[in-house]
Amino acid sequence: MTRRIAVLGTGVVLLMVLGVLGAVIPVPYVAQVPGPTLNTLGEVDGEPVIAIEGRERNDVSGNLNLTTVGVSRPGLSLVEAVQGWFDDEVSVVPQEVVYPSDRSREETQRANREAFLSSEERAEAAALSRLGYPVKLVVRGLSGEDSPSDGLLEENDAIESVDGQPTPDQDALTEALAAVEPGDTVTVGYTRLGQPGTAEITTGETEDGDALLGVLVADRPSAPFDVDIQVADVGGPSAGLMLTLGILDLVGDTDLTEGAVIAGTGTITADGTVGPIGGIQLKMVRAHEIGAEMFLVPADNCDEALDAPQPGLVLARVADLDDALDALADHRAGREPELC
Repeated sequence: MTRRIAVLGTGVVLLMVLGVLGAVIPVPYVAQVPGPTLNTLGEVDGEPVIAIEGRERNDVSGNLNLTTVGVSRPGLSLVEAVQGWFDDEVSVVPQEVVYPSDRSREETQRANREAFLSSEERAEAAALSRLGYPVKLVVRGLSGEDSPSDGLLEENDAIESVDGQPTPDQDALTEALAAVEPGDTVTVGYTRLGQPGTAEITTGETEDGDALLGVLVADRPSAPFDVDIQVADVGGPSAGLMLTLGILDLVGDTDLTEGAVIAGTGTITADGTVGPIGGIQLKMVRAHEIGAEMFLVPADNCDEALDAPQPGLVLARVADLDDALDALADHRAGREPELC
């Protein structure tokens, strides 16, 4: 009897020790959970997610929600990891997947944020292209604090000419500036919010000795209004599709939701191609929680989405922007969209 009690006592102690160690010893995994969702047609802290300057926003009443994935701190405890593996609303993945070992956590967060900002630009380009606005040479920003164009050209200005020479694209701008000496003053014709203007700019000099205006430019669609997307604390490119649809709803000629709650995800390119993302099942959980009627699923994520359907949530398969708009049109008409 004494020996049995001793064995049992030892076992209890070992279990307690293992339990304590399991609660404090980190393992190289992180937990992913359903993250915040934002209505691209709505506001955050009193400010519109998508602001329009230069024209009135359409009066819309529905939801086009982008969805996100939340990530825990690095190094879950063993107990937390085991608990997550048995929770349908948690995905436990190797830490390396989210926080690559060749980057600091801050560097990873910065890269994710830059990916989101790039997705904003592609979303705007896809929406404006869909609306038929022409591609022009558009200012993305100044090249630095000492830019010759500081106070003269602004973000989203379309540069139309330099000293009367048309500049429809970056090659044309390079050619026009090649005929100018650094320090020369040039007349730059531009369009801002649909209105023409000119600026007298004294050119700077590149490291190669060429003249420059000191602006970052891109060839992209230009509209007589500005689109400003204000979404903080979101990283990665997966909001692209929903941002594109939000812009189209706010400045296009069709009410895309007619009051319905629609959620979705997916990257987007300037030509409207929708790409796959991570965490689709977790995003569907959040969409279900907010009462979404339909979820726009990138075509390459359909198999994964079908492995964990949410009750009453219609999964519409979208490979490009046309597919997404068709799915919304089907929903408005009471038809079943193309499903995963």
